[in-house]
Amino acid sequence: MEISIIALPLIASIISGLFGKFIGDRNSEIVTSLLVSISAILSAVVLYEVIFNNYQDNIIIATWINSGTLDVNWSMKIDPLSAIMLVVVTSVSSLVHIYSIGYMSHDPHKPRFMAYLSLFTFAMLMLVTSDNFIQLFFGWEGVGLCSYFLIGFWFKKDSANTAAIKAFVVNRVGDFGFALGIFLIFYLFGTVNYSEVFELIPTIVDKNLIFLGIEINAIDLICLLLFVGAMGKSAQILLHTWLPDAMEGPTPVSALIHAATMVTAGVFLVVRCSPIYEYSELALNVITIVGMSTAFFAASVALVQTDIKKIIAYSTCSQLGYMFFATGVGAYNVAMFHLFTHAFFKALLFLGSGSVIHAFKDEQNINNMGGVWKKLPYTYSLMIIGTLALTGFPFLSGFYSKDAIIEFAYLRGNTTGYYAAGIGIITAFLTSIYSWRLIFKTFHGEYNNKNIKIEETHESPLVMLIPLVLLSVGAIFAGYTFKELFIGHGGKLNFWQDSLFFLEPLSTEHPPLWFLVLTPILVILSIPIAYYLFVRNKNFPYQMANANKPLYNFLLNKWYFDELYDVLIVNPSKKLGLFLWKFFDIKLIDGFGPDGISALIKKCSQKANKFQSGYIYQYAFVMLVGFSALLTFLIVK
Repeated sequence: MEISIIALPLIASIISGLFGKFIGDRNSEIVTSLLVSISAILSAVVLYEVIFNNYQDNIIIATWINSGTLDVNWSMKIDPLSAIMLVVVTSVSSLVHIYSIGYMSHDPHKPRFMAYLSLFTFAMLMLVTSDNFIQLFFGWEGVGLCSYFLIGFWFKKDSANTAAIKAFVVNRVGDFGFALGIFLIFYLFGTVNYSEVFELIPTIVDKNLIFLGIEINAIDLICLLLFVGAMGKSAQILLHTWLPDAMEGPTPVSALIHAATMVTAGVFLVVRCSPIYEYSELALNVITIVGMSTAFFAASVALVQTDIKKIIAYSTCSQLGYMFFATGVGAYNVAMFHLFTHAFFKALLFLGSGSVIHAFKDEQNINNMGGVWKKLPYTYSLMIIGTLALTGFPFLSGFYSKDAIIEFAYLRGNTTGYYAAGIGIITAFLTSIYSWRLIFKTFHGEYNNKNIKIEETHESPLVMLIPLVLLSVGAIFAGYTFKELFIGHGGKLNFWQDSLFFLEPLSTEHPPLWFLVLTPILVILSIPIAYYLFVRNKNFPYQMANANKPLYNFLLNKWYFDELYDVLIVNPSKKLGLFLWKFFDIKLIDGFGPDGISALIKKCSQKANKFQSGYIYQYAFVMLVGFSALLTFLIVK
């Protein structure tokens, strides 16, 4: 059964990718959706066994690499952590598959699209079920490759090609650090298997290494290198620039990549490696700082964006920041709790935005929408649920997980924890403002689209709405239902067994009452504030933008990260490449190589051609000269 969970998406991908032309579009959609849905059902069964029967296993599928001390199996590790990820990945993926049947109905390449989705799911399942760093890296790179295919699916669009390449290149930067971390682990321990590495970590606590001329603790270095990979995959600040551009792909891709799969891989990596990170205070502080910085940065940028998908993309980036600073303060279980709840409401928001885009015939600018809440009642209601969950409105999923992160950051009791908690509260307020801005500008106010009559807008078909309804159930109830399971009561974490590691038990105390109610109060107050700003007094935001033009442009241009990278990295790289091409490639290599040799032969041939005059006396004269020279040489010798 367990092997079927990862095998079925692979089979679905092969059938749709290789035989889609023969079985047809509809059969390709049915086969891929059915097989991935069966995988989701089996994943739920595995999670049930883990919860109620304490089921754990390490299923060796095949011997993969056996060279010297490197012994790597292709295996499937079943424990609470992987079981949670299996459910998250397969459930969201199956709903995205079903949703795509309606959303991609007019696309001529549906079998290829469904094949990419299934292959992406397979790669992610390989990642989360690995019991060693090599298999993890295989799934890691597989997810990156499939993201390139999916983001650039509409490859005839230059913007889609650019976005796909950008995502691929930026992730390679992070993956380079990740690979160095794996190399270092093998160098220090002679193995890449989780159990063996985690067991040996305490033996090198005091070991130092020289890296780039700097002496650094070995565990600190391992953790930082692995985290560089996590930063790239999970779009943390400095390596985040690919995520908003990835919206060039079809909306189901955005939901799959940004809700439950690719972007959560970095969080999963840090949580899986908790037995390493617990011994590195430096790395945990770095993760906390990067996480809270990302959360605030992305939320501030989302305030001024007008593309509906990019707003939700920056929201994803911000929520991933929450997850990371949760791991940074040692609350790995809380980070996984937010990852779990986030998958439902974020997939709901992305697919809901796809329903809006579908109704507006591919329009994505929220300034060109408005006044359609009566025309799209189901989409509107479901996106309201997703927004409430995202903002952390009391008693919805996001409320339990996000507030838990802020509380545990506060209870950490150090300076970094207090800063993270403060930034978390401010970011929660900003999140609520830009989320309700999206809702109010999309569905309320006056209808602003000049290209489409309001009568032409329509609700999405049932095949697109059913996944939204199912996701809304998770967005409402997942937090309350699974709170005790993930976080435990009184610090008890029996569910996680040995899949998470804590040097010190998590605090069982509670923050002051004023701290507990602060975030919910701000979230509730943000609704009338956003309504006033974006419905009742729509000119006020524009007046504020004009009055604070430098700040507005700063946020609109995403803190100028792309421009900064263009100046520091992209443009110098282009100039260096142009110089190397024109001087080394053309002048030196080609000049002295194939072009130079061919030119020399041509020149010599032209010179030699002059000797071919056709006059016998000239030939006789040359022969005489040659004979005389030969005779002279023989006499002298």
